Amino acid sequence: MAQRHEFRTLSTQRIYTGAIVSLRVDEVSMPDGHRAHREVVEHFGAVAVVAIDERDRVVLIDQYRHPLGRRLWELPAGLLDEAGESPLDAARRELAEETGLAAQHWETLVDVALSPGFTDEAVRIFVARGLSEVDRPEPEHEEADLEIDRVPLAEAVSMALRGEIVNATAVSGILASAAANASGVELRSADVPWPDRPSAFSRTRAGE
Repeated sequence: MAQRHEFRTLSTQRIYTGAIVSLRVDEVSMPDGHRAHREVVEHFGAVAVVAIDERDRVVLIDQYRHPLGRRLWELPAGLLDEAGESPLDAARRELAEETGLAAQHWETLVDVALSPGFTDEAVRIFVARGLSEVDRPEPEHEEADLEIDRVPLAEAVSMALRGEIVNATAVSGILASAAANASGVELRSADVPWPDRPSAFSRTRAGE
C-alpha cells in the first residue's frame, strides 16, 4: 500500500478574529507537490440537547437567526465558550438557560462536524431524559424572544423531512435519536472523549 500524503501546514495568516469566529488562511502541501491556500474558520464548538420527556416528546425552541433572517426550530444548544467547562456541563447549562429544564439521565448521541471543508466547527449532541423544571435565568438578546414547545419525536422527524426543521444540529439530533430508538443501539456515555472538539479558536483568543 502506497504511503499516504502528509498534508503539512507551511504557513498561516490571520485575517480576522471576532467574538465567536476567527478566519485564517493556511498554505498547505498538496500530494502533487503544489502548495494550496485553505481558508479556515475557527469556532468554539458547541453542544446541543435532544431532551425527551416521559411522553416521548422532544423539546424544541423557535429562535431568530439573523444570517437567515427568520426564526428556526432548533434544539437547546450553545457554545463551548466557558473556559474549563466540559461539554456535558455546558449542555446542562444551556438546557437550563434556554428551557428551564434539567435532566437526570444523559448520554452522548452523535458528534457532528458541521462543514469540515472550511471550518473546524463541531457539535456534540446529547440525549437527555428524566426532565424536571429548574430556575431559568433571565433571557437576553435573541433568547428573550424564543418560544419553547414539546413535539412528539415522530412528528419532529416528519418536520425535518418536510423541510420545516433545517438547522443542521437539530436535523442530526432528531434523526439520530429516532434511529437509536428503532435500532436499540447502546449509546456512548455522556463523558466519552471527543477527539474533534475544536480548540484552535480558544487558543487564538487566549493569545490576544
